[in-house]
Amino acid sequence: MNRNLILVVDDDSSIRRVMKMQLEEAGYEVALAADGGQARAIIDQRKPKLVITDLRMPASGGLDLLRYVREDSHETTVMIITAFGTVETAVEAMKAGAYDYITKPLDYDAMVLAVHRAMERQNLLDEVRNLRSALDQRYGFENIVGRSKVLLRVLEMASRVAQRDSTVLIRGETGTGKELLARAIHHSSRRASRPFVTINCGAIPKELLESELFGYTRGAFSGAYAAKPGRIEMADGGTLFLDEVGELPLDMQVKLLRLLQHGEVDKIGSTSTQVVDVRVIAATHRNLQAMIEDGAFREDLYYRLAVVPLELPPLRERREDIPELVQHLFRRVKERHDVASLRLSPRAAGRFASYRWPGNIRELENVIERMVVLASGDEITEADLPPELQAPAPAQGSFLIEMPEHGISLEAVERELLVRALEKFNGNQTQAARYLDISRRTLIYRMDKHGLRSAADGE
Repeated sequence: MNRNLILVVDDDSSIRRVMKMQLEEAGYEVALAADGGQARAIIDQRKPKLVITDLRMPASGGLDLLRYVREDSHETTVMIITAFGTVETAVEAMKAGAYDYITKPLDYDAMVLAVHRAMERQNLLDEVRNLRSALDQRYGFENIVGRSKVLLRVLEMASRVAQRDSTVLIRGETGTGKELLARAIHHSSRRASRPFVTINCGAIPKELLESELFGYTRGAFSGAYAAKPGRIEMADGGTLFLDEVGELPLDMQVKLLRLLQHGEVDKIGSTSTQVVDVRVIAATHRNLQAMIEDGAFREDLYYRLAVVPLELPPLRERREDIPELVQHLFRRVKERHDVASLRLSPRAAGRFASYRWPGNIRELENVIERMVVLASGDEITEADLPPELQAPAPAQGSFLIEMPEHGISLEAVERELLVRALEKFNGNQTQAARYLDISRRTLIYRMDKHGLRSAADGE
C-alpha cells in the first residue's frame, strides 16, 4: 500500500483539480479518476491508502466503488462526497463500510481535517495489520477481526505491549477472545519461541491448584511417586497465561504475588526456592476492583497484574464489526466441515446485527456452526436462523423529556437516567447496565463521573 497516496474520484474535472491542489499542499500524493472504472484500475495498481469518491457519477457511482473495495478486501479507507440533499444516502454508505462523508459545496479546510483523521485511522489499521501478519494463524488471532475504533484501540495497545515484558491484565466478558489476544501478544514478543502455558484458575479444584501451578517433589505427599513440574516452571522463558485469575483463592494469590515480585516459586515438598523467568498475562471477566472491596482479591496483587490493563469490548458495543465477523466465521466453519458451496443469504446475514450476543464471539461462532451443520440446501435463509435471531429486535421505548426554553444540561440528563435505572433495580449494577444497554464497567465509570457510586451499596 502506498502510505501517502490518496485517490480522488469525481466526474467534475474542476473539483478534481482543486482537491488535488488542496491535498498536495497538505503533504499528500494525489491520484485522480473520473469514474469508477478508472478508479478500480488505480486501486489495483497503486493501492492508495484513502479513496475519496463522489457518491453520484454517470457511469459507476461511489457506492459501486465502495462495494468493490470492501468485497475485494482492499485495505483502503473510503470517504464519500455527497450533495447536501443526499446525506441520507451517504449515511447508508457509511453503514456499508465508508469511513466518513463530506458534503458539496466543499469546505476545503474541513475536508483536509477529515482527510487527516482518515489517514490517522488508516495508520492505526496498518499497525494492527502488521501485528496480525506476524502471527501464526494456528494461535487463532485471526478471530479478533473488525475495524471498530474501540477494538482497534485495544489491538494497537496490544501490539505495543507485546514488545515488552510488562504484566498484562485482559478484562472482558466471556467469549470476547481474551485467550486469543494473550496468545497474539506472546507470539509477537521476544518470547515467541518459548512456551505459552495456560491454566484456567476456575477450572481446577482448589486442593489441586497449588500442585498444578507450582509442582511438587517426589515424596512430597502420599502418591507423589515422581517429581512433577508446575505450570509456572513449564513456562520458564516464555509466557504464563492465567485465565479467570479472579477465581484464585486468597492463599494462592499470596504465592502468585511472590512470583510477580521476585520471580520465585516454591515446589510442594521442596526445601529450596526456584527462580524462573516468566512473563505473566492474566485474564478475567470479573470486576477485580469490586472483589478487592469485598475482600475476595488482594489489592497488591491487582496492581501487580494490571501494569497494562486491556479491555476487550463485548460484541454489542462494536456492532459495526458483526457483518465482518459473520462472514469470517462462516468461511472458517465451512472449511472445517468441507461445505464450500454453502451460501448465507444477505437477508439472513443482516439479522445477526440486531441480536445482543450475550455470549459474544463464542456464541456467534456456535450459532454459525449449528446452521452450517444443520443446513439442508445450498443456502442458509432467514427461516434457518435460530429463534432468537428471527425475533424482531426489541423496540427502544420512547420517553418524554421536557425541553426547557433556556437550554438543558446533557450531563444532568445522563445523571438522572443513571439514578432512575439504579433505583429501578434497587442498586443492582448488572441489571441497570443491561437495562441501559451498556457494559457494567461503562456504568461504573459513568457513576464515578457523576458521584453515584454510593448508589451501588444495594448490590
